[in-house]
Amino acid sequence: MATQWFYDTSTGTVQELEKKGQQKDLLGPYATREEAENALATAHARTEANDARDREEDDW
Repeated sequence: MATQWFYDTSTGTVQELEKKGQQKDLLGPYATREEAENALATAHARTEANDARDREEDDW
């Protein structure tokens, strides 16, 4: 099985599946360490896109 990676929001660190912290503090799983390192940026971009879509739907 491929290694899964997580971003721990409480510590700001990237962790492997076998060493991960509490579930409530994790973003993931991600397929690569690099994806996990960029978790906050990815989440921010997705939130911005969803907010923009919501604003467009409200304007119809």
